[in-house]
Amino acid sequence: MANTLPRTALKGRSQSANDKLASGLGWFSIALGAAELFAPRALCRWLGMEGHENLIRAYGVREVATGVAILGSHDPQPWIWGRVGGDGLDLATLATGLHGDNPRKGNVMVAMAAVAGVTAIDVLCANGLTAEKGGPATAIADYSDRSGFPRGVEASRGLALDVQPQNRLTTPETQRAFPHAST
Repeated sequence: MANTLPRTALKGRSQSANDKLASGLGWFSIALGAAELFAPRALCRWLGMEGHENLIRAYGVREVATGVAILGSHDPQPWIWGRVGGDGLDLATLATGLHGDNPRKGNVMVAMAAVAGVTAIDVLCANGLTAEKGGPATAIADYSDRSGFPRGVEASRGLALDVQPQNRLTTPETQRAFPHAST
């Protein structure tokens, strides 16, 4: 029987609102990337940024790849943070359309507002996923009080000297713990 539970970042946890939002952002990335891949000329014309078609196509590849990674991953959090970085790149590129004598600066501002809105959603989702995982602090373990010796360092001193040619320990303590080891 196939597993009917949705895949999530944390095993044993049902899909949260942030997981569902991440899936939606994954599909959005794929759709936006497809538009950038297949209609870069129309997009550049609408923005008054002709000559940037290859850059828009490259951004389309990035969007599609990120969307596929979000949808295919058990942990979409790093990919959503990647979307935030991509949004910053998109905003910087769009800002170049505000300079000079671009007759479509209004369209560029509309596009920037849309990207800024999506960026806010991306940040909200990424922060939510990070909080659900507990953040990086939960992965830090402090072993500074451990020596690596189960009975302590003092109990281990001299044990190597008691090894016989057959590689068996012959201290009284090991003979009690492993009575058949010295035969």
